[in-house]
Amino acid sequence: MLENKTIAFLGAGSMAESMISGVITAEKMPANQIYVTNKSNADRLEELHSKYGVNALPQSELPFEKVDLFILAMKPKGAEEALLSIKNKIKPDQVILSVLAGITTEFMQDHLNKSQQVVRVMPNTSSMIQESATGVVAGESVTMGNVKLVTELLECMGKVFLIEEDQMDVFTGLAGSGPAYFYYLMENMERIGIENGIDEEKARKIIAQTIYGAAKMVLEQGEAPASLREKVTSPNGTTASGVEALIKFNGGEAISQAVLHAANRSKEISKELEGTIVTP
Repeated sequence: MLENKTIAFLGAGSMAESMISGVITAEKMPANQIYVTNKSNADRLEELHSKYGVNALPQSELPFEKVDLFILAMKPKGAEEALLSIKNKIKPDQVILSVLAGITTEFMQDHLNKSQQVVRVMPNTSSMIQESATGVVAGESVTMGNVKLVTELLECMGKVFLIEEDQMDVFTGLAGSGPAYFYYLMENMERIGIENGIDEEKARKIIAQTIYGAAKMVLEQGEAPASLREKVTSPNGTTASGVEALIKFNGGEAISQAVLHAANRSKEISKELEGTIVTP
């Protein structure tokens, strides 16, 4: 399905690049069917063109009539301006997709037309290596065919999960922001390894492989993390001692609060944006 479609990124930030990289790497769509544009940074557009071979140009030169799927990939505060700038240039059968935290399907339709096909998604930066966990919320006017189109596009970047609008904030806290939590964990584990005589590169690889292997076991064996933890935790052993330290120093609560804070910030962004709605 993708080989005959054209997509355009409105915004050229890191998430746009992650998605472009995933699509190009998956070889499901040629670079000449991908457009990327931003408001004013010509150097960034040239960088993406040179790196991936995509069409990079100012929005004023974008061939709107050729595009099947527009992807909002600018900063959330620029979403309103972007939506209003394309409202009179798009057709009902074209899909508008947002990868921005806080941009709801309702917000998009308030700035376009109530019948416009809109989709809200939340990938994470692991899309760069085709390992993203991506949440998808379909607007009420989206056809099943276009839901499949969006899903196929996002599957080029990892696993796709269809969810409801009211689940997106916590999904953002879990998956959208999730890689940063693991990087923070790895950062601190690496520091301890270095302080105890393991060189930096080796410590980093040891920790990355450990986390990768643990995650792969969850995915492939289908067991709950708690069950797997219990299996590898022998009474009075080294693992038990480490887990006891995590409990003592509230490691579980720290992770829970990280997810909740990110989810609450996603809700706050939505409310802030709702207060800026301009009636077309």
